[in-house]
Parts: sequence; C-alpha cells; structure tokens
Amino acid sequence: MAEYIIVGGGIYGCALAWELAKRGADVLLLEARKIASGASGGLGERGVRANGRDLRELPLMRLAYDIWSALHEEIGGFTGYRRLGHLHLIEREVDLAAAPAQVWQQNQQAIESHLLNAAELRNLEPNLSDNVIGAIYCPKDGVADHSATTRSMAVAALVQGATILENARVAGLSRRGDRVVSLSAIIDGEAAEIPVGEQVILLSNAHVGEFVAEQLGLRLPIWRMWPQVMALRADIPPPMTHLIGHAHRTLAIKPLPDGRVMVSGGWRGRWDERTGQGEPTAEQVEGNRLEAVAVYPALADLPADEVFTDRAEMLCVDGIPIIDHLPGAANMLVGVGWSGHGWAIAPAVARLMAEWALSGERPGLLAPFGYERFLA
Repeated sequence: MAEYIIVGGGIYGCALAWELAKRGADVLLLEARKIASGASGGLGERGVRANGRDLRELPLMRLAYDIWSALHEEIGGFTGYRRLGHLHLIEREVDLAAAPAQVWQQNQQAIESHLLNAAELRNLEPNLSDNVIGAIYCPKDGVADHSATTRSMAVAALVQGATILENARVAGLSRRGDRVVSLSAIIDGEAAEIPVGEQVILLSNAHVGEFVAEQLGLRLPIWRMWPQVMALRADIPPPMTHLIGHAHRTLAIKPLPDGRVMVSGGWRGRWDERTGQGEPTAEQVEGNRLEAVAVYPALADLPADEVFTDRAEMLCVDGIPIIDHLPGAANMLVGVGWSGHGWAIAPAVARLMAEWALSGERPGLLAPFGYERFLA
C-alpha cells in the first residue's frame, strides 16, 4: 500500500512525486498513457513567465524563478531552461496608459518589470513592426523544454524511490465516509484495486473534471479546450530573441533552439469525433499566423512546418487553478484548471503541495486557489 498515490504523469504529477519521494514518502504515480503524453509534452517549449499573470499567481512565480534556475542540477536531468526575457508588446494608446499600473503591481511582488518606450524596445527587438509603441519587459522570464523537463522529473522521482506505472488508467474510487480508501484502475489492460494509504493527489488535467463529477457528484467550473501550437520554418535565424506576448492580440511567440519560430497564444483546434482528438482548422492556423506577421513582418513568408491541437488543456472560470481538497473526499488533494499557463509555476506549486500533503496544513501561497472561493 503506497502512502501517497498521484494520478497523472504530467509536470505536476512528476514534480510532486519527486518532491514527496525525496522527503522519504512512499509514492506511487499512475499515468493513463505515457509520461508527458498530455499537456506537459508536445511541440516546442513552454513559457516560464511572470509578465501579465494574475496577481494571485505572482508570489508563486517569485518562488518558481529561484527553483527553475537550479532545477536541472537538482533533478540531474535536462530541462532546456533559458532565461530569454519576456516582452508584453503594446500597439494601442489605451494599453500603454494602463501599462505603468501593471509594472508597479509586478514590481511590488518582486517581479522585476520595466516599461520600455519604442526606442528602448527596438534596442532589444529591432525587427518589430513600426506599429508597436512600447512593451512591458520582465528580464527574468524565459522558456523550458516541457517534454524533457517532465521526463527528467519522472526519472528523478524514480531515483528517489517513487514507483511510476504507465498505461494505468484510474477509473473509480471507493470511500469509507469521506475518506478515499482505494482506487479502481486498468493497468496494462487488467483491472486492479489499489489501496490508498494517506492521500490521493489528483493531477490528471483533462481527466479531473469528469472523474470528480462521476465519483463525487461534484461539478467543477472548468472546461476542456484544445490549444493550437505551430512552428514556422525559418531558413534564417528567428527575427526575435525574446519570449513575446501581446497586450491585445491573441499571440505568443518563442524562438526555438532549432531555429524555428513557435506561434501560439490562445488559438484553438476543434474536437474531431472521428479521430477522437483535437484537430487544427485552417482559419485558426491562418489567424494565428497573421497575428504573428502583424508584429514581425519578417515572418510573412515562413510556412507552417508543424501544427498541433492534440493536447487538451483545462480552463477555469476565473483563470487560475483549483488546488484543494474537495467535499466528500477529505484525503484527496486536487490540482486542475491551469488555464493554459500552469507550466511556469509547476515546480513551486509541487513543492508547496508536498508540504501540504505531509503536514496537513495548507501553505499560505496556495490559499487563493481554494475551492471555497466559488461558494457563497
């Protein structure tokens, strides 16, 4: 019987398995497919970004900055972490008027932030469109290889003594009172009943909403979407050197180590019943590409090399995650609803969740993410 059973082999599950195991806990991680087969894997890199985040997440990013810089040494594996700096581009006067307040707020949370005028901005990014009139700059922001980091975390957890089972789909739970005592799973095609020692930590992203509804009769204010990511083929070095966001355009841009340009930022695929996965649509691909070209005209002639919309993300109604125990399952800790920007804070959240699981006391930095915020 494992003391702590983690459901989900993405970055949150693997990071938490490592954090618990290195503290001496007995950990079993169950992943329905393969490690990093969901939102924590796939094309390109993920942003390690504080710039433009919800105020409630900024303290987590302050902690995450320190963790990311040394993470590859701590886990003994590749993360691909690079501190590129993030530019939140501004084209409209209305957005420029609001920018000093955002810069002030971020600096109050010890997130180094600067408001750049057009000339200062072009010293950093000379290939920008003339329509860009300024930017909010966070020099400590960066990127990481999400697939590699997640797999490195899994290996580190194994080294610390955790057990990881892939092809292990959790289908149900049994309770005694409000305590989860076992999980029903299908492991390599065989039914299994897995007893629970201390806690279950449910971090299986797209699986959580349906599972909680079926097993606890509880609907969470989250929903599934299929984010679009594409790589533009570059025959020249990318025309940008920073992580790029935008004040009003649906846009995020990353220069990749292989010379391609990753374009994303909120465009979506659609669910295809025939294939059973998210599929890209021509209008969404073209819309995303045109947004990128609007701020970097040099991208105009670069074709889309790859486009994927096959990895589901869960959005929460107020844009920040739910990290809490839920009614009816006092020993099940849930993390879900990362809303497409949970990657950067993952190492910090995992550390705090490990402290919570072991001590029974919720860390103050996680208090804003409680389920009770939705209740009267």
